[in-house]
Parts: sequence; structure tokens; C-alpha cells
Amino acid sequence: MKTPFHIRFCLSFRDVEELLLERGVIVTYEAIRKWCRKFGQQYANQLRRRRSRPGDKWHHDEMFLTIKGERRHLWRAVDQNGNVLGILVQRRHDKQAAEKFFRKLLKGLTYVPCVIVTDKLRSYGTATREILPSVEHRQHRYLNNRAENSHQPTRQRERRM
Repeated sequence: MKTPFHIRFCLSFRDVEELLLERGVIVTYEAIRKWCRKFGQQYANQLRRRRSRPGDKWHHDEMFLTIKGERRHLWRAVDQNGNVLGILVQRRHDKQAAEKFFRKLLKGLTYVPCVIVTDKLRSYGTATREILPSVEHRQHRYLNNRAENSHQPTRQRERRM
């Protein structure tokens, strides 16, 4: 199970053990693992509830990943403040994949964004016209830097592996 430590800081249980030891708290990495299994989901749910409403300008982007030797597409959306709205890993890179990603983002929301900014991938345009016809869709190479920058932690972890 991923804990907030793993997602935010790329720390192992042993790293957390050493950090706590520096502060005078003696605990084993196994105890930290058990705490994360027991309280991690509850902690994540509380953080999710406290999160503010996402912005109305969404930046979408995709990147290629290699998982077990197979090429996959990581779809990601962030708002204008850089908050990650959603992530989806798929095999395909077409209109149906883009539509599935948009539906996943809109599930549970009570509003739609005002503007969607993407790169020039054509599947974004067709999916946006079908699922969100009233939303302004901007396709430009350099407007999407906010989403490109949100991929950097993923690329760093991929390099490390």
C-alpha cells in the first residue's frame, strides 16, 4: 500500500525509521509498515476531504511508460494551481482512451471546467467535443507546461527504477 510518505517524498520505511531516530523516537521499520497499513487509508481519506475544490482550468497531458517491458500511456490532469486531478494508465492512446479518462475525472464532480488545455493530440479534441461540448478547448504546444511539469516526479522515479 502506498503511504503519503511514499507518494510525496519517495521514502522507504527504513528512511522513515532513520528520520524518527534522529528526533529521538525509537521505532522499527516493521512497526511503521503496520501503522501505514492500519492508518494509511484513513489518513489519505482525511486529506482528500480537506482538499479544496479544483480549479476551473484543467491541463491534460500524457506520457509513455514501460511497465514489465510493455509500453503504456500515463494520462494525467492538473488544474491551474498544479493540483493533480487524476491519473490513468492505459494501453491505448486513442479517442476511447481519452473519453475514459475524461469520464473518470468528471465522476463525482458537481461542475465542469471552463477551459481544458491540451497538447495537439487529436484524440483530446474528439473526446472533448463529445463529452464536454460546452467547454473551451485550447490545443497548443506551450500552453500545457503545467501538466508537463507534473510528470517530473514520475520520470524521476522511473529513472531510479
